[in-house]
Amino acid sequence: MKNPFRSEADAFRLVIGALVYFGAIAIAAAAGGRWWAVAVFVVLTAAVGIWFFRREARERGTVSVPTRPRAQDERRVLVVANETVAGAALRDEIRRVVEGARANVLVVTPALNSPLRHWVSDEDGARAAAEDRLGRSVAELDRLGIDADGEVGDADPLQAIEDALRTFDADLIVISTHPEGRSNWLERGVVSSARERFTVPITHVVVDLEAEAAVGA
Repeated sequence: MKNPFRSEADAFRLVIGALVYFGAIAIAAAAGGRWWAVAVFVVLTAAVGIWFFRREARERGTVSVPTRPRAQDERRVLVVANETVAGAALRDEIRRVVEGARANVLVVTPALNSPLRHWVSDEDGARAAAEDRLGRSVAELDRLGIDADGEVGDADPLQAIEDALRTFDADLIVISTHPEGRSNWLERGVVSSARERFTVPITHVVVDLEAEAAVGA
C-alpha cells in the first residue's frame, strides 16, 4: 500500500480531500439532518474506496511494451527527467547507452507544479518551464549527434512513462533525479515503482546540478 505522506503533494491532497469530505458531511447534516449526513457519508466513502482501489491496481499492474519492427542496430531510449534534464551526467549516460547504435531517443519532461497550483489547474507556468528545459536538452543532444525528440509529459512521472510507451517502444528507460535528500522522485519511490510497473529495463542516473555548476564556475 502506498504511503499517503510519501511526498508533500500527496500530503497536501490528503488534507484538502479530508476537508472536502468532512465539510460535505457537515453541510448535509446542517441542511437536511442526520439522515442526509449519513447518505452523503456513504456515497463519499464508496467513491473514495473505488478511487483508491483503482489507483492501487493501476500502480501495481505491470505494463508491457509492444515491440515494433526496427533496424537491427537501432537503440530506442526513453529518458524521463525534469530539472535534471540538462545535466551533463545525464547527457554522458545517454551517449554511453547509444554508443555504436543508431540512436532514437525520446526525452519526456513531466511538468512539475506546486500542489496548490495543481489543484487550481494552473499549469501554464510549469509547462512553459518544462518546455524551455526540454528544448535546450534536445538541442544539446542533437549537437552531440544523437537523434532526439522531446515532449512535456504528465506531472506524475510514472504516468508520463506509461503515456510515452504507448507510442514509443523503448529498449531502455533512463530516469534522472537529483541526489538522495534533494529528490522528490526518490522520496516518492518513483524509480523502484517504475521497475515494478514496467517490463522495460530501467537505468537510474543521479544528476547533481549544484556540483556541476561549481565545477563549471
